[in-house]
Amino acid sequence: MTERLTDEERAAVRERQAELRRAAGKRGAARKAEEARACAEKIAALPEPDRTLAERIDRIVRETAPELEPRTWYGMPAYAKDGKVLCFFQPASKFKARYATFGFTDRAALDQGTLWPTSFALTAIGDAEERTLRELVARAVGR
Repeated sequence: MTERLTDEERAAVRERQAELRRAAGKRGAARKAEEARACAEKIAALPEPDRTLAERIDRIVRETAPELEPRTWYGMPAYAKDGKVLCFFQPASKFKARYATFGFTDRAALDQGTLWPTSFALTAIGDAEERTLRELVARAVGR
């Protein structure tokens, strides 16, 4: 049996292709500014409660690791280190999920022995969750 992409997955692939086209030919500060603008627009366009979660994640990441560069990745707000995505916010609305997630790519320095989580479900961010997210982002960038 051949598995097919869902409509949401196909849309994410199209968004990634558009991201690559948008960045083509741009370098340095112009590219970073364009990617940051696209990330901010993506967050602003999210429905609630995803928008509130994404805004809080954005603030946490920018304050904790200002060296990370905001961008979009498959149409999701993401943050890159040395041009490669390190962490991202996946809104619940993107794939009609029950909860949003904050995830890390394999570039994140979260290793703990032979088993560690790389994605975290979010329905709200209180003080305790914010502390945990700040610790994870700091570890991910190697602090």
